[in-house]
Amino acid sequence: MDMKRVLLKLSGEALAGKKKTGFDETTVIGVGKQIRTIAEEGMQVGIVIGGGNYWRGRTSETINRNKADQIGMLATIMNCIYVSDICRYLGLKTEIYTPFACSTFTKLYCKDEVEKDFAEGKVVFFAGGTGHPYFSTDTATVLRAVEIEADAILLAKAVDGIYDSDPKQNPSAVKYDEITIEEVVAKKLAAMDLTASIMCMEQKMPMLVFGLEEEDSIVNAVHGKFSGTKVTV
Repeated sequence: MDMKRVLLKLSGEALAGKKKTGFDETTVIGVGKQIRTIAEEGMQVGIVIGGGNYWRGRTSETINRNKADQIGMLATIMNCIYVSDICRYLGLKTEIYTPFACSTFTKLYCKDEVEKDFAEGKVVFFAGGTGHPYFSTDTATVLRAVEIEADAILLAKAVDGIYDSDPKQNPSAVKYDEITIEEVVAKKLAAMDLTASIMCMEQKMPMLVFGLEEEDSIVNAVHGKFSGTKVTV
């Protein structure tokens, strides 16, 4: 797969490492070094980060869903600010965009400005989801990938690919090496949520799904050497 621009989706939970919440700085620095490697090779990199290391509001039975999702959006902003600054510490130039005003912490999303950032060699973070409740960071990932005309989505998760069932619940679950997005949708496989998967199918956006914990997993995915699941269109 020839890729010049990618949208990297990072699992918030995976960035927490074994701590499960917050950040494991060693893990995040390792991710930052991989981002630096592919950026220095000329890859244009956009990034979306989930908020699961801080908040999973859908599991709450006491809080309004709109408010729960707003808290989740703020969690993704915290994650992007942190990972962006780690990238800057490693020598990269970065920019963070949100779909709503966020004081001076971020810039308001504008595709034209994003294109300028890519031309200047910056790594671009898309925080705050879609800006609306009921849409996950998976959906935000596909939306931004389509908008910036990415060649593929790199889906770095706590699980090392797409399985026919939940490997945490079923020790006999079988991993797919390659699968079509139509099959993912038809079988309702948990690569992304169904809304995001359908959007990938409609917009013909390929994905590479792999485990973030694997050594050099992001670099390997870009170089076609990864051991996760390739989702074709």
